[in-house]
Amino acid sequence: MTLAIYEGDTLSGARRWSELETGERRRRAVLAAQGYETGELWSLTEAYTFLYGGAGAGMSPRTARAYREGIVRFLAHAQLRTVNLLRPGRDAGAVYVRSLETEGLKPASVRVHLAAARALFRALRWAGVTEADPFSDARPMKDKVAAWDKRSPYPEDEVSALLSHAPLRDQVLILLCAHGGLRISEALGLKWEDLQTQSLLVQRGKGGKSRRVVLSGTLVASLADFRQGRSTGLIIGGTQEAARKRLARIARLAGVESKGFHAFRHYAGTKIAGTLGLEDAARHLGHSSIETTRVYAKWADTSLTNVLKNW
Repeated sequence: MTLAIYEGDTLSGARRWSELETGERRRRAVLAAQGYETGELWSLTEAYTFLYGGAGAGMSPRTARAYREGIVRFLAHAQLRTVNLLRPGRDAGAVYVRSLETEGLKPASVRVHLAAARALFRALRWAGVTEADPFSDARPMKDKVAAWDKRSPYPEDEVSALLSHAPLRDQVLILLCAHGGLRISEALGLKWEDLQTQSLLVQRGKGGKSRRVVLSGTLVASLADFRQGRSTGLIIGGTQEAARKRLARIARLAGVESKGFHAFRHYAGTKIAGTLGLEDAARHLGHSSIETTRVYAKWADTSLTNVLKNW
């Protein structure tokens, strides 16, 4: 089953659905639901989420992509098991969640797929084709892995080893994540125009929020070496997939296990939380709640290790 992605911007898609007469919107939604039409059902869901979702026009491309993939997966499941989208059984949602868990998906992935399926049925209710809400009582199993155990940062020596084996472009990318605390999508999207003397502006971070990030001396020096007269355009650019492949090659050369780019952000959070405190770490990483940052304190706190080591 392939997904025909809607051609055009999100606002145009939302207008296309919202400007339809009620009866015509319902007719099109019914046909799409009966035929398990992934492209049309995603377009409907995207329109509803854009108009009525909490993120509004600020929904990130990453979230949109996750919802698209989640809807594709649910529709494949529904078609295989002949789930009637207009009149699903009361257990249809719970069965789907348990099937994802049985397939071995991690709890976090199950929650993402569940959110996508819920969004689909909210859109179908908006279109007036069903009153069903099969996912209202569906609950994924609790994650048995503690939050801080999923945020394992690179140790200091591994960051140093990776930097020593990376070409200049990838040194800058690693430092943007490890010192700047940027997400890989944010780092790849940075432009030279976003740079100030000792800071940079992340124009569109998670949730569409902007933030200013203070630069380390090492990162300032590396950016200056890499700049070589450039003043416009992307600093790094390229795709996340290509960046991850380069990191994997660098890790092999350095004899380090590649944990991906997000572990550099965890390194930054741990370093700042351990030296300056949670408030500074939250501000540097752009967390809206300090509770999100609190997991880094678990990695930064070595008091228990020190006590037990000398016991």
